[in-house]
Amino acid sequence: MNWNTQFTHMLDEATQMMYGGHLMGVTEAMQRALMGPLSAAPEQPHISTDVLDAVLPERSALTAFTAAHGSAAAVAAPASEQPGSFERITFAHDGAQHHYLLYVPPGAVAGTPMPLVLMLHGCSQDPDDFAAATGMNQAATAANALVLYPAQARNANPSGCWNWFESSNQHRGQGELGLMVAMVCDVMERHPVDAQRVYAAGISAGGAMVALLGREYPDMFAAIGVHSGLQAGAADNMMAALSAMNNGAKLGPSSPSARPAAHSSGAAHPALIVFHGDADTTVSAKNGEQLVDAALQAALGDKRAAVQESQPGQSDAGQRFTRHLYRAVNGADADADGDHRAADVLVEHWVLHNAGHAWSGGSAKVGQTDPRGVNATKEMLRFFLEHPRSTAPITQ
Repeated sequence: MNWNTQFTHMLDEATQMMYGGHLMGVTEAMQRALMGPLSAAPEQPHISTDVLDAVLPERSALTAFTAAHGSAAAVAAPASEQPGSFERITFAHDGAQHHYLLYVPPGAVAGTPMPLVLMLHGCSQDPDDFAAATGMNQAATAANALVLYPAQARNANPSGCWNWFESSNQHRGQGELGLMVAMVCDVMERHPVDAQRVYAAGISAGGAMVALLGREYPDMFAAIGVHSGLQAGAADNMMAALSAMNNGAKLGPSSPSARPAAHSSGAAHPALIVFHGDADTTVSAKNGEQLVDAALQAALGDKRAAVQESQPGQSDAGQRFTRHLYRAVNGADADADGDHRAADVLVEHWVLHNAGHAWSGGSAKVGQTDPRGVNATKEMLRFFLEHPRSTAPITQ
């Protein structure tokens, strides 16, 4: 086995152990990987991030995305997926074959724009697992929303994790972010999508990727939901990822999170809803707090002048939570009764007490869920639909 192959094998081994919580094994695998001779990795081709069309010229769906900025819906060609279907769709991107699952609600009507929710699974999951765990398809039926589930290729990560900690996947138009947005554009071609109501949600590694989508594509996503994840730029290598997962990201002027969004579109930062268990031993709950702080900074600047409201409660099964709401101090005017509208909320942070690393309120029939918890799927979808993207013109 040559050194490059051996090094790749060691990193894959470390990745699997990292997400399995075997931290000592990760350290040993990293040491074995780094003890070998140094060899120059082949230089990766540079991909321009100036405009999406330059990165993905083969995707005619980008025409729909561009048109959607100033219109109610992307113009879709007739699609083969019927109302009420949940189908696997093969997708070619950047010279490789990928696939995603797409749920089309029974109420889909030709020509009528629908919301679209992008759902990113966690490690050791696939789109089928994630759909069953979250019940998002059932929730989306009432909202008449499309649901898109990208699948991570096993040759990209043997544990099925999205590689959120690799810098090549943290920039607009590149890597896994570019793949996900190309899939969104593909759905926009296949079905009429309300371009003001495109959302993204994910758990763990999927949640970390959703945070990156929110930072890099504020002109596409109106709101995002992160469950048990990390803020955009929490790490740009595996060892930093381990540190962030266990103790929160190390923040500072030179940290990856300090990098501004790659695309200065003038679009507002997407509204954010966060769920995180305070007993999570896989991804520290401090990461949920950092997600909130980063979103408030992006929306309000360094002063982060926000009004916080905290609401304690418990699920039907008795699990306690605290729901924190954050509004801008000088936000939209209150209604006639003096109450703020739901759309005034910039961030919702659900702290799930004594909860671990699992989708809150998920199906008891599927792993990586906590059926006792408040229904995160229902609450995320409610939050999403309360926050359409602004129809104000986007400054390029």
